[in-house]
Amino acid sequence: MALFPLAGAVLPIRRAVLIRAQCVVGLWTLALAPVLLAAPYIGLPERIFTSPLRAVGGPGPEYFSVYFYTIDPSSWTPRWQFYAPWSPFAALLGVIMVLFALEETDKRWRAVGVAAGTLMILASKSRMGLVGLVACTMGPRMMPLVARAWAWHVAAAATASLAVLGTALLQLMQDAWGAFRAARADSTRVRETLQRIAGERWREEAVWFGHGTVQPGPHLVEYMPIGSHHTWWGLLFVKGAVGFFALLVPLVWQVALALYDAARGPRGRLPLGICMTIVLLSFGENVEIEAYMLWPGLIVLGLHARELADERVRAAVPDPA
Repeated sequence: MALFPLAGAVLPIRRAVLIRAQCVVGLWTLALAPVLLAAPYIGLPERIFTSPLRAVGGPGPEYFSVYFYTIDPSSWTPRWQFYAPWSPFAALLGVIMVLFALEETDKRWRAVGVAAGTLMILASKSRMGLVGLVACTMGPRMMPLVARAWAWHVAAAATASLAVLGTALLQLMQDAWGAFRAARADSTRVRETLQRIAGERWREEAVWFGHGTVQPGPHLVEYMPIGSHHTWWGLLFVKGAVGFFALLVPLVWQVALALYDAARGPRGRLPLGICMTIVLLSFGENVEIEAYMLWPGLIVLGLHARELADERVRAAVPDPA
């Protein structure tokens, strides 16, 4: 994961090139979407083919397979994963595509990128993707309000109103959270059980350096690997406390840089949105093993850190005049 931010920090890569590239990927996604969406209804198979590179090895055949669609075993309805190994990850890739597209200066390319990213989120039927579409796009654009006095007054008034509306809002939030969890109850159960098993085995068997690899889970979790479906519990199970903090420390630092810059101006919006997406992704996926598809966002994080470092250097150099 660290190689992509490093590449963005040291190589002369322009942000505009990555933004346009994501919109081009979005154009091809929209071009192929009619075939993908029609596939389950016209009798096409789920899987198209599996690459021969599978023979080289790797985490699993799903990383080497190309699918038209997959069938959700809990509802027996089709879900689409586009160019991702599975549907929830496709939704978060859609969020990242929308974030890139919103920074595009050409209106046509911007519309293409936003439309393709939104389609990926909706077609994947991922709850996490819907949350990311709202939170990761609006959050960075609201950061400049931190420097506005009127925004603090509004926040103070809203806080005071909780004395009257707090109970009703709390009940509303609890109902919404319950509906969110019930939307795919089987998935929620499997994820929570995997996390509980990973936590117990980490504490009891390998606190500092972990087990070294994921391990097959029991029938209770539909044989899903222990250490998957959650970055933080996965790191604790596979790499222990050392691996956990090896990701936590740089991620917190990068989020702090993005928050600071997003509050100052539009340059920090894309890096902050990417950081928020990665944080959101980490609670439902294994970010480390998916870095090969998150690389445009990771490169932008390195590029942004370089921009901030160059700014500090220019500010430290005295004006010759």
